Order: sequence, then structure tokens, then C-alpha cells
Amino acid sequence: TIQPQRTQHQNVIHCLERKAGTHWHQVPVFHQNVSPNFTIVNVEKPPDGHYFIAFSSDETSFEISEYQGCQAILSNGSDQPAVNIRGRLSECFFVLLHITNDVANGKHGNRECSLFTDDCRSVTVSSAAYLPEEPHPPFDEVYWNSESVIPNPRSPLKDYSLHIIDLHTGCFCDTHTFKCDKVVLSHNQGLLLYENILATLSVQQQTTHVFQLTPEGRLCYANDLLTVSARNSKTGVAKPFRDSFNSLKHHLLVYLWGSAEQDGSAMAKRRFFQDFDHLWQLRMRKIQLLDNNHLFIKYTSEDMVTLKVTDPSQASFFVVYNMVTTEVTAAFENTTDGLLELFENFCDLFHNTTLHNKVSFPCSASSNNFARQIHIRFKDMIINATYGGDTEAGGQLLGQLPISAQSSSGSPYLDLSLFSYDDKWVSFR
Repeated sequence: TIQPQRTQHQNVIHCLERKAGTHWHQVPVFHQNVSPNFTIVNVEKPPDGHYFIAFSSDETSFEISEYQGCQAILSNGSDQPAVNIRGRLSECFFVLLHITNDVANGKHGNRECSLFTDDCRSVTVSSAAYLPEEPHPPFDEVYWNSESVIPNPRSPLKDYSLHIIDLHTGCFCDTHTFKCDKVVLSHNQGLLLYENILATLSVQQQTTHVFQLTPEGRLCYANDLLTVSARNSKTGVAKPFRDSFNSLKHHLLVYLWGSAEQDGSAMAKRRFFQDFDHLWQLRMRKIQLLDNNHLFIKYTSEDMVTLKVTDPSQASFFVVYNMVTTEVTAAFENTTDGLLELFENFCDLFHNTTLHNKVSFPCSASSNNFARQIHIRFKDMIINATYGGDTEAGGQLLGQLPISAQSSSGSPYLDLSLFSYDDKWVSFR
């Protein structure tokens, strides 16, 4: 006999009941029955889900408010028209706890840069100030080593500061300053946080400063081996322009020469010598912490690094560097099929979607069939376009690597298996 298929309960109250121990695969069903009925756009101070974090309008102070939960609207006149509710959202949902004055200490805070620790105890924010035209900074402050780039007047150097703020007390825990430097702060591009490891990429000095964030919110160099820079300093103190050979670049060249020797062919060695000058002129543009020990570095031309050229399809080089053993473990060109295949099949690992929340709701080309179809259609469009092809498609798709820290968050409302939405309206996923 054919067993009839059991129909799930359609009663809304029953669907909203979640029993203890419900597997996370069944959680999205709950969200299918609870969907937003209107949208608030152009919110000037978006929350982080636990606290309401905001800069003041003059970008010199930092405001911390406590989120009261969705039930707060019930005790503040839920029977009022939706127009009135929209106008009173801030006072309904958030209560101001602290105002940290002079967060920038004379500088302007960057509202597009903020990193939260896993326990939501502290937040890392940044501020910057333009350098005065007179007096001009000394030569050894602008150029630390042989890898330092020539500044672009359209993207001038600044004085930067990183601030660690305790969200519970609103007090400063620590501040670290980078003088006469260039750090890309927008969307956390130059600031990385993986668990308790905080890294900052100095584009001007071609140096990665790696810190360990203590539970008290203090910044300290993780250890001697975790200070990765163009000169491979073990003290973190800038030295005058004396380096004749670059240590980090040296590790890359040693790895590539070892790969050519392992290949054994004369063509591989000849290609290494032909590309030597090009490899020597590469500069770090962006980095990512894959875990506590490995850096994922994107090398490209100096014109790309200094924003003189903004073509994302230009030739670039991706390097995986072990900060503990100081060895390059892998290197890929942006036209390499192997790296593109890794990115397509393990996209969630690059985005670190499960780092801060063990219960994740991934929706990427590597974990969702609908997202995979969108990815394939976009890839085929590039391949079939005029002047397109597999190489062009790989260069454009890999142009989004490395991924900025805390730029992705899994949500059932972004699950393409449950909902249909325009991806262009989602700026951070």
C-alpha cells in the first residue's frame, strides 16, 4: 500500500512554536512564517544586533545604546498607524547608555569601519586626520623600506588611530597610532579581526601589523613571529630606509623558485627569470586572515595599490603566508583555474560565515543551488561577452578576494531557497 505523505501543520501558531533542541536545518521554516511587513531605509545609525553603535553627526564622539528587543514596540503604542511608529523607532527600541566624547581625539572617525569581538564586549573603531602641508613629513617617515610606495596626491597620506572601546562601560581600552600612512578603512578593507587576532595593512609602508587583542581590550604584538612586514621586523618599530632586499618578497620568490625546480623543466625556470622583474615590483593591496596563523595576501601593481588605476581585471597575485613559520605555502595568479575552483566550492570558508555564529545560514554558490545558478549565469555572461572569455571571467570573479572582515552575515531571510530578492539591494551579507 502507498503511504500518504504527511502534510505539515498550516496553523500559524503551531508553526511559530519552536521546541527546545530544534535542529538548525528546521529553523528557516520558522522565518518563512515571520517575515517583515515594511522596510525602513536610509537608517543613519544601524544596530549590530545587540548594541546600537553610532558616530555623532560631527564624527568626533561615539554613542552606545542598548537594544530593547522587538517587544519594545508593544509597550509603546503598537495600535498607532505605521507612519507614527516609523517616526518613533529609535526611542522605542534603543536606550542611550554611553557617549564617548572625542573618540577621534581631534581626528574624524570613520563610520564605515568597525569590528566587534565575539563576546560583544569591545569594538574597534578608527579615526584619521590629514597631514598638514607644512612642515612636510621627513623622508624616513614616508618611506620606511624598499617596498614603500610613492603616495598618490589624489589619495593623500594621513595620521590614523585605532581605538578599542568597551561597550559595557563606554571607556577607551587602548589606542594605537599610525603616523604618515595609508590604511584603507572603508568597509574594513585594511582592518582585520579573526577571533583575538587583529591585523592592519599599511598600504604606504607595505607592512602588516598583527596584534593580539586581550580580554581587557588591550593591543599587544601577538609575538615576534606574528609581525609581518616588508622588512620582517621583530620589534614593530620603524627603521630608516636602509633595506636593500625585501624579506617578505624574498619568501615569495623562494617559493616560486622552488616550484620551478620541482617542475624540473627548463621552461619553468626560464619563465621564473622572465617574470622576476614583474614579481619584484608587485605590492600588497589587500590581505585577509584565513585563520590565526595564515594570511591571504593580494599582490598587484603599484599603480593599482596607490589607486592610480582602478581596473579590477588587471594582473594580480594571491599568496598564502604562514605567519608562524614565515613560509609561503601557496601562490596563485588571478587567472589560475585552481584558485577559482577553490573559491567557488568553498566560498563560505573565505567569508568566515561561521566564525562568530556556529549556527549559520549560508547562502553562497558553494552551499545553495539557487545561488549557484546565479553565479553560473553571471560567469557565462562574462565568458560570452565581447572581449570576454574564461580568463576574463576568472579575473573578475577573483577580483573580490580577499574578503573584508565581518562583511558577511548569514540570515534565513537571505536564503534563496526560501525568499526571492534583488541581490543589488544587499550591501553586506
